[in-house]
Amino acid sequence: MTGQADSAPGTHGEPLHHIGLRPGEVGRYVLLPGDPGRCALIASRFDDARLVAKNREYETWTGALDGVPVSVTSTGIGCPSAAIAVEELVKAGADTFIRVGTSGGMQPGMQTGELAIVSAAIRDEGTSTHYLPIEFPALADLDVVLALREAARRTGALARVGVSQSKDSFYAELEPDRQPVAPQLREQWNAYIAGGAISSEMEAAAIFIVASILRVRAGGVMVCFGAPDMTPEEAAASAGRFTLEPLLDTAVEALRVLIARDAETA
Repeated sequence: MTGQADSAPGTHGEPLHHIGLRPGEVGRYVLLPGDPGRCALIASRFDDARLVAKNREYETWTGALDGVPVSVTSTGIGCPSAAIAVEELVKAGADTFIRVGTSGGMQPGMQTGELAIVSAAIRDEGTSTHYLPIEFPALADLDVVLALREAARRTGALARVGVSQSKDSFYAELEPDRQPVAPQLREQWNAYIAGGAISSEMEAAAIFIVASILRVRAGGVMVCFGAPDMTPEEAAASAGRFTLEPLLDTAVEALRVLIARDAETA
């Protein structure tokens, strides 16, 4: 008798439904930007990188670092598409993920261009509740967090470790006062800042929750823009200091750290 799992995409070498990858076309270690336009830029830091799949918002390049296969797959914007990416990448053979993205800085005194190494995520989104009750924390894997911290030290990037807010609505944060639930949004935002949250983005919580269920490793590093104590003029002026290079260099270096440490414990 043939069960549903036997005919699922990827089971017998067919491309997985959304990401378009076949099992074996992805490395164990995968960087996860949101924007497909950043995949080639990240892949240029790999050895012998090649485009292996492109479907919808999902674009995947695979190459090598230190002789080990690694990949980069875009997730698109938000938790629903990020959760799909992790689900299907695990089916394709990956087990270690680093979300690589942009975010808003949430602590006073943060600088545009500072990196936020995400140790956990506030589940201010809906996707992860389809996996686990809201009381279950969205935690990054400790080995990935430590690898990112070590990588930032090696690259000289300005970075801090802390909690991120994962949200569903970009404009509810950017323009909260025009929303019918403005008081609630303001109250939550101020509470997150008071609690020490360092960045606001849109994918980490779902990635961490799905990774927890599938027993794989996930972490995240974001480059921050602005800070809550900046005036609009100061934030605009800081845009000239915004660059992806420290973010991408740190993420790739973190893969090298993980590859070396995994080899030591193999």
